[in-house]
Amino acid sequence: MTLRSPIKHCRNCGSAVGYRVPDDGDTRARAVCPSCDTIHYENPLNVVGTVPYWGERVLLCKRNIEPRWGKWTLPAGFMELGETTAQGAERETDEEAGAQIEMEGLFTVLSVPRVSQVHLFYLARLLSERFDPGHETIEARLFTEQEIPWEEIAFKTVKETLLCYFEDRRRGRYAVHTIDIE
Repeated sequence: MTLRSPIKHCRNCGSAVGYRVPDDGDTRARAVCPSCDTIHYENPLNVVGTVPYWGERVLLCKRNIEPRWGKWTLPAGFMELGETTAQGAERETDEEAGAQIEMEGLFTVLSVPRVSQVHLFYLARLLSERFDPGHETIEARLFTEQEIPWEEIAFKTVKETLLCYFEDRRRGRYAVHTIDIE
């Protein structure tokens, strides 16, 4: 399992922390400060994004950053403090694609425990075919299902979300999908 770097110092007082099961009834080893008794919890990061669509096509962005430079993805990124998941998804769509959208409902929730992340994608109706990609994107482009460069999709979460989208589109109804990526 790939986890983030362990906490080394207390965020409150700066003392070196140790890992142990806290005395509060917890069952997991946590970073505990021996000086001020602060317990530091490590939680998954949230990645938020959209499935922007225009008619039968979806908007994909070609990555201009690592990881997976030059691969295609849905507009998405890490949620920021002080925003809702929907606000973060809308912000990421603007930053990465420069796309004007109308946010719709939550579409996929994908747990990726290997990297301690949860990915949430919302459906978003494009209001225009004009895009102004930011510095993280080489190109933003609309694709039909048949045109999608499936072998060039950057992340499994994006591929799974696209597969769900096109399947739901064929059925004529959209559901919320929860997927575990092992």
